[in-house]
Amino acid sequence: MTKKTVGSKPAAAPTEGNKIAKIQLVLQVAEKTGLTRKQADEAISALLDGTVEALRAGKTVGLPGLGTLSVKATVARTGVKPGTSEKIQIPAGKKVGFKVASTLKGTL
Repeated sequence: MTKKTVGSKPAAAPTEGNKIAKIQLVLQVAEKTGLTRKQADEAISALLDGTVEALRAGKTVGLPGLGTLSVKATVARTGVKPGTSEKIQIPAGKKVGFKVASTLKGTL
């Protein structure tokens, strides 16, 4: 639940620690581009939806200045169940990998 301010704009959602929420990204995009908050939200949602669709299709997604997202296959393996030390079989699957762009890595 978010609190409303005196104007018609709702307050930004609280964040945990150093995490930036989607609403904060929307506000930044709106401020830097001159778009309305609704337009900025639609643009960010379209970017995220396109990224997810591409990853589901097995494609690599390059984000200039940020990095590259790609789908990687994992092999089946034997693991240990916490608490019981029972050996379990973990099936093969997929995971999303992220490689940081060298330009970003150099500025961190």
